[in-house]
This record gives sequence, C-alpha cells and structure tokens, in this order.
Amino acid sequence: MSLALIAVPAFAADPGAPAPAAAAEAPAPVVPDRERTRMNQRVFDRVWSEVRSQYYDPDLHGVDWNEARQTWRPIALSAPDDRTLYRALGEMLDLLDDDHAGVAPPAVARRQDTLRQRRPAIGVSLRPEPSGEAWLIERVRPNSPAAEAGVSAGWRLITGEGAPWTPEQDIAEGRSITLSLIDEAGAPRPLILVPRMMEPTPPFVADRSRAGVLILTVDGFEAGLGRWMGEQLANLPPETDVIIDLRGNPGGRLIEADAVLSCFLPINRLWAARTGRSGRRVELRTGGGCGDLDRPVENDVAILVDANSRSAAELTPAALQEARRAVVVGAPTAGAVLISQETGLPDGGRLSLSRADFVTSGGVRLEKRGVTPDIAAPLTLEDRRAGRDPGLDAAVAALARSRAEPALALQAAPTL
Repeated sequence: MSLALIAVPAFAADPGAPAPAAAAEAPAPVVPDRERTRMNQRVFDRVWSEVRSQYYDPDLHGVDWNEARQTWRPIALSAPDDRTLYRALGEMLDLLDDDHAGVAPPAVARRQDTLRQRRPAIGVSLRPEPSGEAWLIERVRPNSPAAEAGVSAGWRLITGEGAPWTPEQDIAEGRSITLSLIDEAGAPRPLILVPRMMEPTPPFVADRSRAGVLILTVDGFEAGLGRWMGEQLANLPPETDVIIDLRGNPGGRLIEADAVLSCFLPINRLWAARTGRSGRRVELRTGGGCGDLDRPVENDVAILVDANSRSAAELTPAALQEARRAVVVGAPTAGAVLISQETGLPDGGRLSLSRADFVTSGGVRLEKRGVTPDIAAPLTLEDRRAGRDPGLDAAVAALARSRAEPALALQAAPTL
C-alpha cells in the first residue's frame, strides 16, 4: 500500500496525558520453505546466466554482473512469494538500463499466453509506473466487471507493500479479488471485483466509418498481421487514405513489422540493420509477406504513435518516415527498440532480453530516442474521457492536405 494512504494518528503533547501504548513488534519475516528456496535459486541462476552469456552487449553497459549476483541472489533466494522474487529480479535487470530487459512472473506469463483466448478477466489494461508501487489503468473494457463498478482510465492500482492483490497473482472466474485503487482526484477507491469469463478482443481492427479513410488499429505485431493488412488493402481505391494506429502498441514479431513495411515499400528495400553480440551487422530488407498483394499500395499513409508505442511499433513508423512514405502523427515514441527474445524460466515465468542493437537505414539509433512525429497531436486522458481524438483528426486533415497540395505532408526531411 502506498504511504499516502496510511493515516498516522497524532498524539497531543500533553504531559498529563497517558503515554501511548508501545507499538506492536513488527511481524517476523516470512521464511520460504525448502522447495520455494530451491525454485528461487533455479530462477535467479537462469536469469543471471542468460544475461551474462546472451545479452547483446558483452560488456553489459559496464555493469559488474558478478557484483550484481552477490547483491541480489540472497534477496531472491529468501523471497517468500513470486512478487518478492520478481521484484528482486527486475531491480537487478534495471542495472542494464534497458527497457527490453525484464521478467514476467508466472501469473503474468499465463495471462499473456491466453490474451487472445476466452478467459476470466476484470476488464482493465494496466501499465506499470516507474516507482514499482502502482500500475496505471490505461483502458477499461465496456461491459466488464471494472466498467460496471465505475472504474475509469487514469485510476491507479496500488501494488506496494500490503496491497491485497497485485498482478503477480492469478485470477479465476467467480473468485473475488480486492483492489486498492486511487481515482483521478487522488481519492482511495477500494473495490471488490469478481472476474468473469470474457471473449478476447481482436488484435487488429479495420474501421471504414469515415468516408475516404481506412483506419487500421493494431494492438500488437502478432502472428498474422501482415496477412490481415494485405487483406484490408487489397482492391483499395487509390483515393482512399490509410491511417495505421500504433498508439499503445508494445511491439512484437519483427517478421510482422517487415510484412507491414512490405505493404508500402518495394521488395528488398533496406529499412534497418541490427548488430548482435558478435558484432556482425545484418541488414534488414523488405521481404514481402503483405498478404496476397503482389506489389505495395500507393495510397497516402499516416501513422499514429504515442509514448507507449514501443519496439516494432517504433521501427515501422521510423522506416516509413525515413522513406518519406508516411506522415507520423501523435507524440514521441518510447525509445525502446532493441531486438529482444523471450526465454521461459523454470517456474513458468519469462525473461525478455535484448539480443541485438538496431539502427535505421539512415543510421539513426532509436534506443532512448524514439521517433518524433511530423505532426504533434498527443491524446490526453481528458480527450479520451470526452471522446475526442486529436491525433486521428490531425492525421485525417494532413492526408487531405497532401491530396490538395502534393507532398505537403511528406516534403520535409524526417525527424527521428
């Protein structure tokens, strides 16, 4: 629980008043049993060894990894639960200063694996805050337990010490969970929600409700994206503008990013290069894969991005921006673009680790830098609650201007 929620009683400085009772002794720390300690050891040693032998930078950015082991291994081995273990692992990985170096506890990994399946849910999308003591609620799914209880985007889930439920724990249909929430005004909103079975949300959505505009919303670069995008673009009238919404997109498969780029760039077009642990440079060139399209479409394109567009959701707009094939609209991206790979851990958790560095075809390293939009149009929480979308409106307007004044939206040199 956050310290902001703890009410501390004040005692009057009255010499005649009885002294307050002595504070109760702190509870004895929970000692893990032998099996828990053994599993903690296996998980920690796997994470530490993978970083030492597989991380893309053999010098580990100057971090003394042996010293890190001496510091964090005793803490990890004494962890009584997944929350404590994975917090220790996460803080050790933070030494690398790499957003792609992270761990997912078993419960989180299980939810990730069933993301596109029917499963028990309360209907919120969470993003961790840097403090590690809370998660921001980014979206609330309509007709979900959370929506019915009045939970709103912008609320915070407190997950610090003493929190009744944290994302490191599983949820089950019909089994209530208690959430320590704070609303947008800073007021505590403790809630008891009962998860229920919900159908999965689609990873890709096509919206043709605006005349002359096709809006393709992509939640992640998941398997099948290139094929799906090719289907949406097939037989599209040349005067129809295309808007690809990558806001909040955490990235995903590099092969799907290449497939998306192949929808708009000629085959064998250099769009990036990666360098792994060995130092060998590998060029990335478009290889096709945009469904059944036999050639790239020529429609005008805009891409929506924000601070939560990461990895492949940064590589893609950067490549199209450098090629002057799309106008990028929104807010600067996260700057988390190292090429990573996931490894399963002995307890069912998951390690994500950067295996290669990345630069654009123009030689720009996007890590810690991100993509700067051609047109700034951030989407605020107030906009979302009011049903406004200034980014989408700006993209539509920019594409309309480019038709009226050729190359107006794309003539400036791109800024990455």
